[in-house]
Amino acid sequence: MSKELDSAWWALRIGLGLGPFLAGLDKFFNILANWEMYLSPAVVKLLPFSAGTFMRAVGIIEMIVGLAILTRWTRLGAYVAMVWLVAIAINLVTTGMFFDLAVRDVEIAIGAYALARLTEVRESAAVSASSRAARSNVLASASR
Repeated sequence: MSKELDSAWWALRIGLGLGPFLAGLDKFFNILANWEMYLSPAVVKLLPFSAGTFMRAVGIIEMIVGLAILTRWTRLGAYVAMVWLVAIAINLVTTGMFFDLAVRDVEIAIGAYALARLTEVRESAAVSASSRAARSNVLASASR
């Protein structure tokens, strides 16, 4: 992968990894926002527990997704983040408010998709380079 694409990959990886992790952590403290206000009343009615408990569970999932993106499961984490962000956008639309945030979350989902695809290209390039090196080692050994 080229240096330019690699720098874009790192920017997406760090941003899309830290963002969900920190937002998930904040679900326990509500420093950045009162997260419960973003939960659709329709969803709240379906919950067998409080909205606060639900948001803390959401926070745990977001932290896991953020860590996945930041570690060796970047591609999987990015695809999960993409789906998760679209689900959040749908939830926001069903509140009848927060349409701007729903659009923002769809845009971030597109960024997560781009990260997943770039990771696939990056991993494919690494496998190709590794197999070329292995072939060249075999040829070198055979010529001795």
